[in-house]
Amino acid sequence: MINVCEMLERSAKRFPDKTAFSDPDGQITFGRLYEDSVRIAGYFIEKGYMKGSDRSVLFYMEKCVNALPVMFGGAMCGAFYCFVDIRQSDERAKSIIERVDPSVIITDRENRPRLSDILGGSREFLMAEDLADPDFLAKLAINQDVQEGLRSRFYDRAPLYVNFTSGSTGVPKGVAVSHASVIDFTKVFTETFNITCDDIIANQAPFDFDVSVKDIYSGLYTGATVRLIPRSYFSNPTALMDYICDGDTTVLIWAVTAMCFVSVMNGFDYRMPDKLRYVMFSGEIMPVKQLNKWMSNLPDATFVNLYGPTEITCNCSYHIIDREYGMEESIPIGIPFRNEKVFLLDENDKEITDPGIEGEICVSGTCLAIGYYKDPEKTAAAFVQNPLNDRYNERIYRTGDLGRYDEEGRLHYCSRKDFQIKHMGQRVELSDIEISAMAADGVSRACCLYDEKKKKIIMFYTGDAEKEALSAELKNKLPEFMIPGRTIQLDDFPVNKNGKIDRSKLQEMLN
Repeated sequence: MINVCEMLERSAKRFPDKTAFSDPDGQITFGRLYEDSVRIAGYFIEKGYMKGSDRSVLFYMEKCVNALPVMFGGAMCGAFYCFVDIRQSDERAKSIIERVDPSVIITDRENRPRLSDILGGSREFLMAEDLADPDFLAKLAINQDVQEGLRSRFYDRAPLYVNFTSGSTGVPKGVAVSHASVIDFTKVFTETFNITCDDIIANQAPFDFDVSVKDIYSGLYTGATVRLIPRSYFSNPTALMDYICDGDTTVLIWAVTAMCFVSVMNGFDYRMPDKLRYVMFSGEIMPVKQLNKWMSNLPDATFVNLYGPTEITCNCSYHIIDREYGMEESIPIGIPFRNEKVFLLDENDKEITDPGIEGEICVSGTCLAIGYYKDPEKTAAAFVQNPLNDRYNERIYRTGDLGRYDEEGRLHYCSRKDFQIKHMGQRVELSDIEISAMAADGVSRACCLYDEKKKKIIMFYTGDAEKEALSAELKNKLPEFMIPGRTIQLDDFPVNKNGKIDRSKLQEMLN
């Protein structure tokens, strides 16, 4: 298998009438998805959109069923797809569109006016509703000769998608990931957790966030049904719980923020998704308090902590939760997935193998991204030769994350290198302060920043705990040099496009 469209073709033959994807507005079977994708591919070629060697389909819209035949139709033409986050500024969206310079742009009726303003009439675009219209699709021929011609030119290192990270300034980095990386990871991921055609996966992440890759391609590879959850449901707990429960969901692969939304908003008091057998989470440190709420309400489900940045195709390690963790314990990020090499390097590029010693998490293997799109300098800085190997070329990705091993050889995430500070002559991990704060009664989440000019640790938190009581509790737990110099209570944390706490927005609150 060298192209993800072969996953779709195989599942279409095995389950032609089975629902592949659904959302509140509609659904599509595997058979129909394959046929529509082939027709869209032929249409793109006929209209001359897929000329040249650098082909791409860019979406300016929210995820939906209508987008999927266009995604795979583009992939059948050897094009990569790229979703632009519609919540970011027009200026940033325009800079991404200009960077990609797509072969074709897709939007929908809701987002058409804003896209028109962004482009200023400089580019044409197609409407997703028009491409999904049954009458339009029925007029498009399925040309097998064209398909065979396309198939003969595929190679597995071609990019499948480019996801732009949520950089706080300038143009964010576009991470280009190949068909080979997605195929290799999906096979291992679904086999590790025994995801099958009987599963129903509730997709939380938008399609411009790599967490969605696990949903989309796990469904495509195994024949499982993927149900797309609208973004708006994550501000409406009753709608969210109804959607999960009414859909007989069996698998969740969510960002930590989404899981915390359910537990903090007492979603389990409304309805219980008792058919869930796997709950997987990633993106940030999971607050133990919130995890314990999930585990106590779903005692028969298996919980998994996943770790990995976008640059290594979703995840490189996992830990199956095998016990209840104490409030101030660190949940392991575990062991590497099969066919992925994960290791620690110290500041002198020597490998760390002993427990308790921090080092930078580095990754090697088929899972690595191709690099940053049209950004060779940043690619060369992050994707480098393994300094432990002087015998042959071995490309690794330096994550910028700090980790350590425990006595059982499991990896633990400590913090970003950026979040490790020197304060009052001491090295401080801001994540250690956050974990202690989240263990306190009345605190749901916490996040710390460091004010370099004032030499002060700033802590933000959500929950009903009084600031004075929280500060007093931290003084009993932490040494003086780790006590926040300022504590700020928030109703909610700002989040970036990937659902993580947006530290740049917190910094703006201080300026």
